[in-house]
Amino acid sequence: MQFDRPPNGEELNLSGEVTVPRQAATVILLRGGDETLEVLLVRRTSQARFMGGVWVFPGGAVDAAEGEGDAAHRTAAIRELQEEAGIVLADPDQLVRFSRWITPAEVVVRFDTHFFLAPMPEGQEPRIDGREIVAHGWFTPDAALEAHEDGTIELVFPTIKHLEQLAEFGTADALLDYARDRVVGPVQPRVISDGEHARIVLPGEAGYDA
Repeated sequence: MQFDRPPNGEELNLSGEVTVPRQAATVILLRGGDETLEVLLVRRTSQARFMGGVWVFPGGAVDAAEGEGDAAHRTAAIRELQEEAGIVLADPDQLVRFSRWITPAEVVVRFDTHFFLAPMPEGQEPRIDGREIVAHGWFTPDAALEAHEDGTIELVFPTIKHLEQLAEFGTADALLDYARDRVVGPVQPRVISDGEHARIVLPGEAGYDA
């Protein structure tokens, strides 16, 4: 992925001093069961200093009071899902670990984010506060990517890459079955600058180890 100007919230670090990433957690909420796969995306207000106007999976930073380790990430994930989408998950064990992404060292604001999958609880509907979160929508992964391509919604690199992964699955149940046996390791992209342009590369891609 190449860009001329870093997306909102992904400004490059020009000082050379690497920021320590904050611990964070995100929920990819699913619906569709054994018939289809849709994911919930929420739109942050354009007034937000970080990721303003961007469509994201519900999530945010781990609070200090939530402790450390896997339990803290699960607690934060459930709290953020309720705060941003009005969805209540009573049991942290409902969350299925899917991935762990660390913001590139070349970016100013960094997170070490643990992504979890969860099926949409029966009898609930998303509710947004209209302030921090101003819109929500259910999308198939392909439809979300197409909406981004045609300018209907704005996505950032981690969301795009996750949607590309999710698009490989036809149903929510198939995705959950796959993820339950998945060994999750950290993924840390790099930002490679080339004059006025920059591009993001993933481990294993050309230029990553240069």
